[in-house]
Amino acid sequence: MKVEVVQSPNFNARREPVSLLILHYTGMESGEAALERMCDPASEVSAHYMVWEDGRVTQLVGEDKRAWHAGLSSWHGQTDLNSRSVGIEIVNGGHDVPLEDGRLPPYPRPQIHALIELCNGITDRFDIHPMRILGHSDIAPQRKRDPGEHFPWERMARAGIGLWPPETFSSEPATMMGKGLEPGVTSASVERLQIALSKIGYAVSQTGTYDAETEAVVTAFQRRWLPDQVTGNADIRTLARIGVISSAPTD
Repeated sequence: MKVEVVQSPNFNARREPVSLLILHYTGMESGEAALERMCDPASEVSAHYMVWEDGRVTQLVGEDKRAWHAGLSSWHGQTDLNSRSVGIEIVNGGHDVPLEDGRLPPYPRPQIHALIELCNGITDRFDIHPMRILGHSDIAPQRKRDPGEHFPWERMARAGIGLWPPETFSSEPATMMGKGLEPGVTSASVERLQIALSKIGYAVSQTGTYDAETEAVVTAFQRRWLPDQVTGNADIRTLARIGVISSAPTD
């Protein structure tokens, strides 16, 4: 694929091998504004690539370098995810710049087609496991919402980028069936929920209390795996989906 190079000064040396692919939305008024920010040394923000609405791809940082896109984040107990990942910014206003009617702006088809091609190349080069293709909200659930519940994760999975449960795990047992859970509850069931979320990779303390951290992680899970139901409440449907995803192989 054709890739334009616009060098950002915001990078340094990797400290770990690449094992993650992290997707973001820009959350700004335009791609031009996002590109300017990622090339501004004062912002201390960058990504390896940016994918425009019309399918153009801009590379800002070489894949061998550590771009600054993940921030304070964690997955499967690992930190310094900037060193462990390739980061892609997708031009989309997201929750920060919604449409006039309040809806989240769609991801155009040419953009998704280009993103799929780009991601396939990256995952092939670094042999990234499908369960390590993540959204920013997965690795920083208390801070981030991108790429948002409007991002087409199911479409991406059909193209080989990540996994989607109805097709990939239809034969797997749902191991978290039971009564729904809500914030404020303290019980053994909440601890089992936290253990399952940790097994998937999310950073959540296993306290047995459905606290603000647990609610944020459940919300992030729903943005990714149940985008029509982003409530932060672990109802029966959410518990079943968590059980399915937590049973998926991670290597």
